[in-house]
Amino acid sequence: MTSAQVDTEKAPEGSEEGYERGLGSRQVQMIAIGGAIGVGLFLGAGANIAKAGPSLILMYALAGVIIFFIMRALGELLLYRPVSGSFAEYSREFLGPFFGYFTGWTYWLMWVVTGMAELTAAAIYVNYWFPSIPQWVTALVFLVVLFGVNLISVKLFGELEFWFSMVKVTALIGMIVIGLGVLTFGFSSAGDTAAVSNLWAFDGFFPKGVGSSLMTLQGVMFAYLAVELVGVTAGESEDPEKTLPKAINTLPWRIALFYVGALTVILCVVRWTEFAPGVSPFVAAFAKIGIPAGAAIVNFVVLTAALSSCNSGMYSTGRMLRNLADSGEAPAAFRKLSATKTPALGIAVSVAFMGIGVVLNYVVPEKAFGYVTSVATAAGIWTWLMILISHVLYRRAVDAGRLPASPFPAPGGAKCSYVAIAFLLFVTGLIAYDADSRVCLYVMAGWAAALGVGWAVLKTRSPQTGQDRRPELGEFDKAG
Repeated sequence: MTSAQVDTEKAPEGSEEGYERGLGSRQVQMIAIGGAIGVGLFLGAGANIAKAGPSLILMYALAGVIIFFIMRALGELLLYRPVSGSFAEYSREFLGPFFGYFTGWTYWLMWVVTGMAELTAAAIYVNYWFPSIPQWVTALVFLVVLFGVNLISVKLFGELEFWFSMVKVTALIGMIVIGLGVLTFGFSSAGDTAAVSNLWAFDGFFPKGVGSSLMTLQGVMFAYLAVELVGVTAGESEDPEKTLPKAINTLPWRIALFYVGALTVILCVVRWTEFAPGVSPFVAAFAKIGIPAGAAIVNFVVLTAALSSCNSGMYSTGRMLRNLADSGEAPAAFRKLSATKTPALGIAVSVAFMGIGVVLNYVVPEKAFGYVTSVATAAGIWTWLMILISHVLYRRAVDAGRLPASPFPAPGGAKCSYVAIAFLLFVTGLIAYDADSRVCLYVMAGWAAALGVGWAVLKTRSPQTGQDRRPELGEFDKAG
């Protein structure tokens, strides 16, 4: 008897039962691509260029390697046992029920606060064209529309996400092609100054020093948040054994093209000294080249990035709440599916919390957006750490003969996971060192305390909630 079979027998109404496998290969691929392109790149890169200069390219490449290690670790776990809400489930299986509970709720928090930020950002982008419309009205309209999309069916969610991602991909490829044209043929007003030497001609490749470059890693990691979303789709993919490995294995070229490639071209076309915090480097580059309506085009692309992120947040939070409810770690009502096979109540509750972002449009000062994204980054780092630690423990169980090997093993076994764990701990240290971002660690400490109290109450009311399901301690050994 496998551990997957054990879990199914324990919970006949498990996380997978009732879901519609409505996400095809085309949609899973685009969800994976879209997860690697977000507002962190389109907007956040501006402030980071000002801090690190051209060396930011190296920071994105370094972080991209670590993200690939994380995704290959997740891929091995997903093919061992595909589950929707996978991060919490693997934490529960390999580290114990408390870690599953903590990871599930923390990933839910990550998407809720991200949704708040993205709704506000989307309203600001619309304000570019329609300044007379109050921001809270725009945010509310987007919230209701995306909520409706997620309630109708997973196919509609997948289709909308496909087109959101298509807009982002097309815009980035267009930017790269145009930039290469400027470098090669010298056309446009940027042609006279565009040169590859711009990468080192102005105070070198590390103009602010290596330390300043490393400090951008926390912002770079925020840009990669949601790349793990493909793992949440596992329970609703038509053919996870084929679509998930393909989506994960194409991650390196997506990072190389959309992050490293796009930034390299932009910094060759426009000197890094001309970029400023708070201004999208893509908007600045289009303006420098002199493309008509360039700012409006990029504004539309960034708007789709924000809506895509909010759409993904609604999708993932509903699934995570159902996974928690299935394990007795959230109200049982979250287990129910609607007639369209979506976790409607979980989505509705998550949307209600995201709606706080609509209210905050009245009162949130400018720094609040940064605080919210730093909280999302801290929650994301926790999720990635749980994936990596679960992978290390899974490989130990496989080596000991307690669990079957995955058909999609990570290269290097657990070694790359150890490297990625060390890197994430290093980034956490950078966050603690930086006074502006340090506040997110205080928030996470308060969140951990609240979850600890919640866990104590859960165990008091329902002792079976704390039942350990780790394979080395559970029924797999007994059955083996």
